[in-house]
Order: sequence, then structure tokens, then C-alpha cells
Amino acid sequence: MKPKREGCLRLFSAGAAQGLVASIADDFRAETGLRIEGTYGAVGAIRERILAGEPCDAVILTAPLIAALEASAHVSQATAAPLGHVRTGIAVRAGGPVPPIADRTELSKTLVDAAGLFFPDADRATAGVHFMKVLRELGIAEQVSSRLHAYPNGAAAMRALAGTTAPGFVGCTQITEIKYTPGVILVGALPRGLELSTLYSVAVGNAAQERDAARQFVRRLSSPETRALRENAGFE
Repeated sequence: MKPKREGCLRLFSAGAAQGLVASIADDFRAETGLRIEGTYGAVGAIRERILAGEPCDAVILTAPLIAALEASAHVSQATAAPLGHVRTGIAVRAGGPVPPIADRTELSKTLVDAAGLFFPDADRATAGVHFMKVLRELGIAEQVSSRLHAYPNGAAAMRALAGTTAPGFVGCTQITEIKYTPGVILVGALPRGLELSTLYSVAVGNAAQERDAARQFVRRLSSPETRALRENAGFE
């Protein structure tokens, strides 16, 4: 494809893919002349914007949501491509002690002992919904309720965690968002029996104005040639 005049590819994306998109943005712009204008957020919030008719050229969401949007003609037929699975993990501020989370007992103690718990929207974010489920399964939801700090998405939660100065705060969100945020470090994925692994896909928006570029974006992001970038970003 020949480079186009300066413009933008409008992307609606789950926050889990922000780091991955950033890793290809410069090359994509050099090839197409288009910068990537990304809107990132909780999957439920992104879905609501698409269903409300907001235009976009490409979409990155969980695979089931992409399939549903294809069925409702909000993304183009036969354009979806898988990016990989992303696990939900535990984070702490960089430079602080790394708490144990190897099993249910260790994770429960770490969460109960935390000064505060940072996580994304418990109603519309994949990791936020799951984190609240984990707290209930561990039987500590009420015990930690006064120390819960929910944010619109995982990136916002991790930025807030990075900005803490007192010790003892813990975060939970998709591993890709942890790895992409300066100032926080990944402790590890949630332990066996409490884990969550989410498959994400990318597709062309049905009302795309930059359709050719959107198809190129889908191919580049999901191709074997960018597998290492996906793995480095936290996709498996």
C-alpha cells in the first residue's frame, strides 16, 4: 500500500492492547501515512460506544464481543483475527516488596494485608469483573471492601498504583496493562483455580472510512511477523 496523506486510523480498543498497538504505531504510520488515534477503555465501555454508533476503523476487544459485533454488523464480516490470550495478574509499585501470591492462601493473605487494592471497573472491565469474583471466592470481599479503589480501566488503575507513595498497595488487572505502565511491576498471574485467560481479537469496523488501512492494521497486528511483539506485550 502506498503511503496516504496525513490522517488517522481511528481505533476503539480494550486497554489490554494499548502497549501492543504502541509498538507498531511508528511503522504503521511510516507505511500508510496514518497515525493511530486510539480510544482505550474497559471492554464494556468500548462496546457501548460502538453500539451507540460512534465511528471507528478498527476494533480490538475480547473474541466473544468481536463475534457478537460481527453478528450485529458493527464489525466487517470475515475480518476478525486473534491476537492471543492475556492473563489477569497482580501488580505492586516498582521498588517495593513483592508479596507472595503462589496459591489461594498466599493471595488471600496478600490482599487482606494490602493497604489498598487498585483495579478496573467491576461492571464493564474484564479484569475488574473477575477480580471481584476472586474476592468473593476467597471469602474476603467484605473484609477488604473499605480498601477497594476502582478506576474506569486497568491503565488508569495502574497509573494510580504507580503514583502511590505509602507502602503496601496492590493492583489487579490484565498483565498487558501492568507491563505497559511505568512505575509498577508484575508480581505474577493469578494462581491456579483463580486464574483468568482472555482471548482478544482485532477486526475492521463496519463503517470504517480507512478500510484498506484498517485491513492492513489487522494483518500487521495479528501476523506471525509480529508474534514476538505480542508476546513481549503480554499476549500468549
